[in-house]
Amino acid sequence: MVTAAQIEATLRERLAPEQLEVQDDSHLHAGHAGAREGRHFTVRVVSGRFHGLSRVARHRLVYDALGPLVPQGIHALVIQARAPDEAD
Repeated sequence: MVTAAQIEATLRERLAPEQLEVQDDSHLHAGHAGAREGRHFTVRVVSGRFHGLSRVARHRLVYDALGPLVPQGIHALVIQARAPDEAD
């Protein structure tokens, strides 16, 4: 089963983020049918790669980066993707 550390390492390599947080939310979905299919994660990422991109394009970059990990047990992702000038 994929881990938050694997997701973090992959996103660091592919997106060179200035800020990155990967949170495993699987415990919040115990008993949910999808919990048997894989884990639930929240990804908060700030990267210069997102500058000028729409929300959908940003999410595509994240999904493209994580594509090889999805079959290893990612069931759901919540993605917060921002450019550096948009960071909190």
